[in-house]
Amino acid sequence: MFELKDHLRALTETHAPSGHETLIHPVIREAWTPLVDSFQQDGLGSLIGIKKATKPLKPARKILLAAHMDEIGMLVTDVKDGFITVTDLSGVDNRIMLAQPVIVHGRQALPGIVATTPPHLSAANGRKQYPDWNDLVIDVGLPAAEVAELVQIGDLVTPSAPLIDLMGKKVAGKAFDDRACLAAVTACLHNLQGLHHQWDVYAAATAQEEMGLYGAATTAYAVAPDIAIALDVTFAPQPGVDSDGTCEMGGGPGIGIGPNFHPKLVERIKDTAKRYEIKLQDDIIPGASGTDAWSIQVAREGIPTALLEVPIRNMHSPVETCDLRDIERAGRLMAQFIAGLDAEFLATIQWDGLKREDKGL
Repeated sequence: MFELKDHLRALTETHAPSGHETLIHPVIREAWTPLVDSFQQDGLGSLIGIKKATKPLKPARKILLAAHMDEIGMLVTDVKDGFITVTDLSGVDNRIMLAQPVIVHGRQALPGIVATTPPHLSAANGRKQYPDWNDLVIDVGLPAAEVAELVQIGDLVTPSAPLIDLMGKKVAGKAFDDRACLAAVTACLHNLQGLHHQWDVYAAATAQEEMGLYGAATTAYAVAPDIAIALDVTFAPQPGVDSDGTCEMGGGPGIGIGPNFHPKLVERIKDTAKRYEIKLQDDIIPGASGTDAWSIQVAREGIPTALLEVPIRNMHSPVETCDLRDIERAGRLMAQFIAGLDAEFLATIQWDGLKREDKGL
């Protein structure tokens, strides 16, 4: 039996920052092996599980589900007198790192804590400012000679944050961006076990999204899907966050509305949500979405792309918070949508106006 929370825990408690995603491959492979027919890996390290259609079409049609597996992290910049200095690798907020437990991935994994000059010894103005990267040090509790032996410049550092149960169906932890969406893909594959579908499903855990959406670009090129759904997190309401640009936790997944997303594909997904009474929230994104959808949409000749989102609080922190029901609903929605795809679907979402063949293309 699929236990979503246990799966999310396994995903989020694994340490795999941008550029080092193969560290999480075994966790994804273990979860997906009973659910897909085969795996492939592109040249950048994105992992793709392929579930063949139960009622194949000729020619075959392909849908890509893309959620990125990398997480934010840090790199060691220096080791001096037993203390380690670091810099941001991919979107870590230095304001919230002070006093955080971390793992230093040296010759062996070393637990450490992030510290800075005690307030008693800080300059008066320093007590009123957040420390920048140069002011932060990591203490692993070892003698200086041992630290110098075990840690070198360029080693990875990641937050050490277990999954935390909150009230209701809410949980908190690190790397929900975007492991919560990987869990939604897994939930979709589980739902598909009891459904017939005519399209082949390519479930992709993409690499290096936090560095520039790179894995989505190479995966879309390798798979050449007919349509795609990218999955990422979005902002949920919390103090200091404008509620106009958020989706409610527990209100169902968000769906992107804007130029990055094919309007007719979005409309069909919304129809599916309505048919199966699955909560769905509009998320208006008038420009670049900053998600894998941005790269997939313009791959090859252009790929009709939609975006589904899991609302979270405290994005890019070790205490990102989400509602498990939103993950479950995203998985069920994708499965029902895939089950409804048929040989005529592409014709129903063609752009208005001349078809390609009418233009002589």
